[in-house]
Amino acid sequence: MKIKNIENPEEFLKVIDSCTGRVELITDDGDRLNLKSKLCQLVSLSTIFSSAAKIPEMEIVAHELEDSKKIMDYLMGC
Repeated sequence: MKIKNIENPEEFLKVIDSCTGRVELITDDGDRLNLKSKLCQLVSLSTIFSSAAKIPEMEIVAHELEDSKKIMDYLMGC
């Protein structure tokens, strides 16, 4: 799923952390980074944060249906 304009990255990462399954960030090069890993969160998202105060757009894949719903519920509430 494509996600745009995450204005509160800290809250978004809390939602990701609460997911039970694997959640991956798809890079522009097609690499898949595990967003449940704190190291991947720091490394991959620090590049995005350095260019803007909010995350403009990214593609993520949640492998569990419940996790996809949780992420969508968060995004709909923003």
